[in-house]
Amino acid sequence: MEQRGCGAWRERRQWVVFMVALVLFWSGTSAQIKYSISEELKEGSVVGNIAKDLGIELSTLKERGFRIVSGSTDPLFQVNQNDGILYVNRKIDREEVCERSSVCLINLKTVLENPLEIHYVSVEVLDVNDHSPSFPEKEKRLEISESAVPGARFQLNAAHDRDGGVYSIQQYKLSPNDHFRLEVKDRGEDRKTPTLILQKALDREATRSHRLLLTAIDGGKPPRTGDMRITVDVLDVNDNTPVFTKEVFSVTLNENAPLGTTVMQMNATDLDEGSNGEIMYSFANDVGGRVRKRFDLDCITGEIIVKGVIDFEENNSFEIDIQASDKGTAPLTTDKTIIISVIDVNDNAPEIEVTSFSNAIPEDSRPGTTVALISVNDLDSGLNGKVLCSLLEDVPFKLIPSLQDNMYSVVTKSPLDREKQSEYDLTIVAKDAGEPSLSSVKTISVVVSDVNDNSPEFSLSPYNLYVSENNDPGASVFSVSASDRDINENALISYHIIRDSGDETKWASFLNIHSENGNILALKSFDFETLKTFQFQVVATDSGTPSQRTNVTVNVFILDQNDNAPVILYPVSTNGSAEGVEEIPRNVNAGHLVTKVRAYDADIGYNGWLLFSLQEVTDHSLFALDRYTGQIRTLRSFTETDEAEHKLVILVKDNGNVSLSATATVIIKVVEPKEAFAASDVKSSVKDEEENSVTFYLIITLGSVSTLFLISIVVLIVMQCSKPEDYSSKYLQDTNNDGTLCHSIQYRSGDKRYMLVGPRMSIGSTIVPGSNGNTLVIPEHRRRASGEVRS
Repeated sequence: MEQRGCGAWRERRQWVVFMVALVLFWSGTSAQIKYSISEELKEGSVVGNIAKDLGIELSTLKERGFRIVSGSTDPLFQVNQNDGILYVNRKIDREEVCERSSVCLINLKTVLENPLEIHYVSVEVLDVNDHSPSFPEKEKRLEISESAVPGARFQLNAAHDRDGGVYSIQQYKLSPNDHFRLEVKDRGEDRKTPTLILQKALDREATRSHRLLLTAIDGGKPPRTGDMRITVDVLDVNDNTPVFTKEVFSVTLNENAPLGTTVMQMNATDLDEGSNGEIMYSFANDVGGRVRKRFDLDCITGEIIVKGVIDFEENNSFEIDIQASDKGTAPLTTDKTIIISVIDVNDNAPEIEVTSFSNAIPEDSRPGTTVALISVNDLDSGLNGKVLCSLLEDVPFKLIPSLQDNMYSVVTKSPLDREKQSEYDLTIVAKDAGEPSLSSVKTISVVVSDVNDNSPEFSLSPYNLYVSENNDPGASVFSVSASDRDINENALISYHIIRDSGDETKWASFLNIHSENGNILALKSFDFETLKTFQFQVVATDSGTPSQRTNVTVNVFILDQNDNAPVILYPVSTNGSAEGVEEIPRNVNAGHLVTKVRAYDADIGYNGWLLFSLQEVTDHSLFALDRYTGQIRTLRSFTETDEAEHKLVILVKDNGNVSLSATATVIIKVVEPKEAFAASDVKSSVKDEEENSVTFYLIITLGSVSTLFLISIVVLIVMQCSKPEDYSSKYLQDTNNDGTLCHSIQYRSGDKRYMLVGPRMSIGSTIVPGSNGNTLVIPEHRRRASGEVRS
């Protein structure tokens, strides 16, 4: 019993000693440190000295390939192999890397080889106030009824700040005004919502719109701000009654006036707008049938028209009550009395004279702008000289009688648009009140002059531009065209390309545009393999005052051309030429894979589709080449009469319109089976002689590590003898074809896999250039046959 207990104690003690040694071994190969930096540091700024913090000798950094493992082609950090300093490789934007995370950590992995060491580095990027608050829209328009009561709330869009924490939006401010105040609701997580509150009643007739400025302020020192302009349009309610333009309406009318004669036109105004300001005219309820039989009232224009016989002997005057009502929901009404005096006959037609006339009027003239002053004269006396004027056509003009008799003003009654109609012929009719009524007609022409009220319009939006790569610099590649509905200088358009310091428009610096005709020139030759697509914006600006402008986006697509010849990846000799030597046993069977020619083409599509063909071969009956994969296989078994050396020249060409090609030479040596097995040892010895002294010491180091690893495996096997048979150690490696254990550590870098091997390299692995002969690229068939141990 004591002997058995002592044996078990010794076994447990050995197991504990081994685990402690294993922990010390792995802890020596990995470590983790942490640095803190501010965002927006300049390129080249020092983060920290990794080698010093980890206690690594500076003299061994370059020999051991000290580097940062990263899958990015443009990493954020780099390490200097001379002094071990970690520095910023490119400018870091914390909001771009970590968005709105409270803590921004960037984890890096550094690797040293021979022996392999992995160290983890964490870099915390601290936030700075480098972004200003911005609103979703620069201008906000609100419509609020003038009947809105104080205390009404109107929620606004919150501003956004890409910074977080104390640098996020802290407060909002509203420009001083008498009608509104601002209330901000804090929703947490850097979210504050502004609300506009009405504190004083609105009056549309006093102020039609209110302009406010909302400012968002963040917590930086000094703080950054963002603005949004707010326009409040006051909506009308029916709170004003119609008002007649004259206090007293009195008119004379010749007896026996023809039916349909316009006696006069009522004119009332309402300060309200829309339907609340539209006026309807009607007779008052006390107007008797005697008046209704002789006169009619146009409810829209307010014109009183003769519809019956006017007899001076029967009635020499009429007193009529007219009502003017608006179209509001609760209509408001005003009464006015007009007096029509009937006079006797008239024998002279009125004469129309234009006393003042503007033959051209700007199209942006407001309604009510005076165009001409009209004077009407009648040689008759008394009531026979009373004249009424009107316009025949339905035009955006109207006649307004002046306070002086027989004087009228021609004014605009609605907005003008030169692009719809550039000239109007106004026919003015003057009628006197005699019996029978006589009239005169005069036509005046009013020209509408142009103002710059139309922006240029592009024929397409957006434009799609297709440019073949390798284009001639300075040649025209495209053109844009815009038109303007205005005329003269208001329609004279110039073009330019938007250029700023942003990444989205940096490619626009390689383009130029003709300012007059819109032709776009390429200042450089594009390369599809470098740049496939980008976009820029063209601005069309007219020459008016102030000028109008329009932007259009131009999407540029680079088209591929067959401008890259195939590149031979294998075989490649030591001097860089596409030539290699392969040795195969003489006793191989038909279909044996001799080697595989590998090539690639930087072009795409048919331009990058490669085909392999035999350009030269010593014996066509011995070897065949797969035109798609580049595999060289034997067609039959070798005979004693076959030559011992064969030369194959392989042509690799793409499928472009003008095909480009490259050639590779493969020398195949046929050896006896024993020589074939010894060939790898001979090559290894030759390569060992060619290696420099540094490589020799590296091989000795790897051999020592492999020996220690094998001893560890033997110890594990002995210690596991008492374990169940189905228990296997994860540290055992695959055996080679000759039955020996081969120590290897496999790792991945980008899209390649690498293996650190011991003193014996397996047949079929290839040396990676620049690895000092200690790093092998694992062939595809070996990858599938064995698993990987990732570091």
